[in-house]
Amino acid sequence: MSDAERKIIVDDDWKAQAQREKERLAQEVQERPALPDPSFAEIVNIIAMQALVGLGMMAGAGGERIPADLPVAKHFIDLLQTLDDKTRSNLTAEEKSLIDQVLYELRMRFVQAAGGGAERGPAIAP
Repeated sequence: MSDAERKIIVDDDWKAQAQREKERLAQEVQERPALPDPSFAEIVNIIAMQALVGLGMMAGAGGERIPADLPVAKHFIDLLQTLDDKTRSNLTAEEKSLIDQVLYELRMRFVQAAGGGAERGPAIAP
């Protein structure tokens, strides 16, 4: 068999493999559950989770506690405050209650962590 014939066979094999991979990926996308509609609560949750990481209240993949980084925690708490300020008068009563409650809780945990006071509680696994 000449080199040209082998190259064509390899090329056909590659095309068949690429097609199978494309079909497999399409199948995975179809089987994946639909994502929920974006919401204000989801935005608050994402930012709050980052603040909790900064407070050292989250566990890593192996279950070990992630060390606290208070400047990072403060940044994300301030980011939530900015979100609250910028959305003032545009939130439903439920959304306003959510962000107020989350800000209060994060600030209390920050004060505890900064003061070296009470135990931070168990780390939250990812």
